[in-house]
Amino acid sequence: MIGRLARSIREYKTAAILAPVTMIGEVAMEVTIPKVMAALYDYGVQLGDMHVVLIRSLQLVLCALCSLCFGVASAAFATKAGTGFAKNLRHDMYYRVQDFSFSNIDKFSTASIVTRLTSDVANLQMTFQMMIRMAVRAPMTMILAFISALTISPRLSLVYCVAMPILIAVLIGLVPLVHSIFDRVFRTYDKLNNVVQENVHGIRVVKSFVREDKETEKFTTISQSIYKDFCKAEKILAFNNPVMQTCVYGCILAISWFGAHMVIESGNNPNLGLSTGELSSMFTYTTQVLSSLMMLSMVYVMMIMSRAPLRRTYEILTEEPDLVSPQEAVTDVKDGSIDFEDVSFKYSAKAKNMALRDVNLHIPSGYTVGILGGTGSSKSTLVQLIPRLYDVTEGTLKVGGVDVRNYDLTALRDAVAMVLQKNELFSGTIKENLRWGNPEATDEEIQHACVLACADEFIQGFPDGYDSYIEQGGTNVSGGQKQRLCIARALLKKPKILILDDSTSAVDTKTDAMIRKAFAEEIPGTTKLIIAQRVASVQDADLILVMDGGAIVAMGTHDDLLKTSQIYREVYTSQVKGGED
Repeated sequence: MIGRLARSIREYKTAAILAPVTMIGEVAMEVTIPKVMAALYDYGVQLGDMHVVLIRSLQLVLCALCSLCFGVASAAFATKAGTGFAKNLRHDMYYRVQDFSFSNIDKFSTASIVTRLTSDVANLQMTFQMMIRMAVRAPMTMILAFISALTISPRLSLVYCVAMPILIAVLIGLVPLVHSIFDRVFRTYDKLNNVVQENVHGIRVVKSFVREDKETEKFTTISQSIYKDFCKAEKILAFNNPVMQTCVYGCILAISWFGAHMVIESGNNPNLGLSTGELSSMFTYTTQVLSSLMMLSMVYVMMIMSRAPLRRTYEILTEEPDLVSPQEAVTDVKDGSIDFEDVSFKYSAKAKNMALRDVNLHIPSGYTVGILGGTGSSKSTLVQLIPRLYDVTEGTLKVGGVDVRNYDLTALRDAVAMVLQKNELFSGTIKENLRWGNPEATDEEIQHACVLACADEFIQGFPDGYDSYIEQGGTNVSGGQKQRLCIARALLKKPKILILDDSTSAVDTKTDAMIRKAFAEEIPGTTKLIIAQRVASVQDADLILVMDGGAIVAMGTHDDLLKTSQIYREVYTSQVKGGED
């Protein structure tokens, strides 16, 4: 898991290596300073030798400056490596999400993906920076300080052997208690982001139904849950600090007591005793050894906190797309003919019932096909199989006489343009949005596509025309205008198959008829599939499909279906004649 994420360091490996190396230099200088100070006091101040005082003082200044330089360099390298790692990790995750099929995305909620790309990566960045600095500093300080203390007085150094097991035992005892809490916290963050996203996206509905208080209450409840979990975890971790302080002060008292006796003994036997300078350096080493243990505990806690983000990030990076291009993929779609051969489909392998059942259908290239059916009759599911947004569960689906699973995904989807039921526009100008269909489209081609989609008239009415700015989600244009812009965007692809998934529902019947007439005259060679709720939108189609319960229950022309299909006749009667018969 760690190895997979480590690939995201890439060009920042040098900085990631230099950060701990320079940190070792800083630690070495910090551990050297107490020894220099002990020599300054014992051989300079106490003996009144100003030459020794001067030399040792210069050594102190030099060690301090070296420590400062190493520390600054380590911080700079760690910052560069950490931010670079986070940048690459977000890049890798985002690109992986772009390769996901709809079924892959269905496994992760939108809010969860956002959390993983933001909060989780930020936590991993902080942990990574601590790992290449503090995780090196703490053990190196502890080891070097302990060795230095041993060289001064092996007997006094035994005090550490009592304190260190106590601290380690407390730390090991606390960690399992907080891990489950932090894991729960990050799952709750997903819910929090989902509430925020849902509220902001549907703010007009919230305000129209005066549900601000209810939405605020929902947000407060989840936010309070995060607060309680963090407080609970921090209360448990809070025991670490007093235990640490107790051990530090206990060690200082023990060293003071035994060290004082050893200083007195040094008057009788210098070989067995301890000098005053050495005693003062032992106090410094005590603080360094035990504070490094405290630092290690902080690093350990950060690692525990990052286990959940690590796992969640790893899930995104290792999720294999369900839909991929075959090795020897077909890259040319011959025409817009479509063949369903005994096709059945369900969204999940665990699902009991098929969303589509036993679909057999042949659509010649250039045909206009209308699709009618009630809500939940799987009309959208049927057309989403054509550009291979999902793979069929059973049977075969062919486009241009070739199984869609044998096509290169890019080639297939370039040949199929979809205007989905839920229209999406992105922040940017109208031209920028339309050029999603064809990045190389000229201004004349853009305007022609808009004329076909009956969008040119209202665009010309904007102050900036085609350079008018579209807000995120197209919130500054009406539903009908958004639909027509999306149709124009699809037309710019010059597709062999055009799918309109209830994409004229927000336009009036006159405009709908004008769009259909323009299609018939301007793109006769394109196969057109029109999902609609209005019979008027499909009655002139070459073939009309009536769907119910995931199956095609009737097909034919308008006149044929009026004679043979009760469902179609009922819909037509209710819409055209008001149900009076």
